[in-house]
Amino acid sequence: MNQQNSGIAIASLVLGIVSLVCVFFVNAWVGVIAAIVGLVLAIMARKQAPSGMATAGLVLSIIALAVCAVVVIAIIACAGFIFSQIL
Repeated sequence: MNQQNSGIAIASLVLGIVSLVCVFFVNAWVGVIAAIVGLVLAIMARKQAPSGMATAGLVLSIIALAVCAVVVIAIIACAGFIFSQIL
C-alpha cells in the first residue's frame, strides 16, 4: 500500500466516524454529507489497494447513511403526526 492510498483510507475511516457522531450530536444532513464523501474515498482506496482501514471506512459510512435515513424518516413521521393533530 502506498502513502497516498493510506491517506485516502485514513480519511475514509475518519469521515465514517465523524458522520456517525454528526448523526447523533450535530445534524443529520452534516452526517449524510460526511458519509457520502467517506463512502467515495473508501471505494477509491479499496480499488487501489484493499486495506482494513478502507473497509472500516466503507462499513462506517454505510452504517451512517442507514442511520441518517432512519433519523430523517423518523423526523418526517413525527412532523406529519404533529401537523395532523394541529389541523
